[in-house]
Amino acid sequence: MSSGVQASVIPVRRSMPGRMAVLTVAAAVFLVAGCGDKKKDKPASQTAAKVNKEEITVHQINFVLSQQRGVAPERAASAGKQVLERLIDQELALQKAQEQKVDREPRVIQQLEAARREIIARAYVERVGGGASKPTPAEVKAYYDAHPALFKERKLYSLQELAVEAKPEQIGVLRDKLGQSKDLQAFIDFLKANDYKFAGNQAVRAAEQLPLATLDKFAAMKDGERSLNQTSQGAQVVILAGTRSQPVDEQRATPAIEQFLLNERKRKIVEDDLKALRAAAKVEYVGEYANAVGEAAPPVADPATPLASPSAPAASEPLTTAAPQVEIAPPASAPTAAAPSAKSIEKGIKGFK
Repeated sequence: MSSGVQASVIPVRRSMPGRMAVLTVAAAVFLVAGCGDKKKDKPASQTAAKVNKEEITVHQINFVLSQQRGVAPERAASAGKQVLERLIDQELALQKAQEQKVDREPRVIQQLEAARREIIARAYVERVGGGASKPTPAEVKAYYDAHPALFKERKLYSLQELAVEAKPEQIGVLRDKLGQSKDLQAFIDFLKANDYKFAGNQAVRAAEQLPLATLDKFAAMKDGERSLNQTSQGAQVVILAGTRSQPVDEQRATPAIEQFLLNERKRKIVEDDLKALRAAAKVEYVGEYANAVGEAAPPVADPATPLASPSAPAASEPLTTAAPQVEIAPPASAPTAAAPSAKSIEKGIKGFK
């Protein structure tokens, strides 16, 4: 790692005041010696440490700090020192690896190339998405009014969940049996008797933590109602144990709505751009992939996720969210419910085992 490393390779999303405060304090920690030099015309050193013949610079430290979230300005000095120690360890490992020619191993070369492709592709995606315009106050208000289940009528949902492994042709049977079962325990007994593999969970989720496409359905459900949704692994059964009202006013929701709408605009711009690039390019599928053309649609680009990470694990299917995330303290306790009772919930959860 040499002093030629630049800190501006990857765009970083941080609020400018907080970021500048962190960087300013961190830089001050390592440049303070130069401030007391009697020779005022002597340029301040950008070197924070020397590891054998290689230098670690203030720019490298600032780059690492700029990628860390939640570093308060008053902690920037100690955080900078910790980063420096990690960079020293990293530099020592790097030097030894180069000495042993680890950087020439095929696996390492492939990883470096994959990282390079992802960084450059992400930078392009962010540049394209950066052209999105900020939503107007009228657009924010319209979104707020159009989604009462997220804001004015927001609720906390106490849920029992079952993830069932099943084949597509078994979904109809599971849905019918769930409707016929007098309670959750009866449905669990059916799963056990028919050797279905399943796992259970009990959770309290806010409206914005539910799938946006199904939120209105959840909002209309009554305590004790059940639903079954098909997943790639089988089915997800959700039982609404109870709800508690926790509305959010427009003022508090505005920052989250603005960010959500802006991200949606960025996503749409990137999606349209990639569609245009595909249309203009000559894409030829070869070998075994030539037979798979048309079986899977191209993925929708999302500026918030890496563009070139085909091996990255997918987000979990149950109860994923795309709704505006309003920052609200988690509930101190689970919502109370008229039906089913806490005793029946506990009994149901025990039945999962």
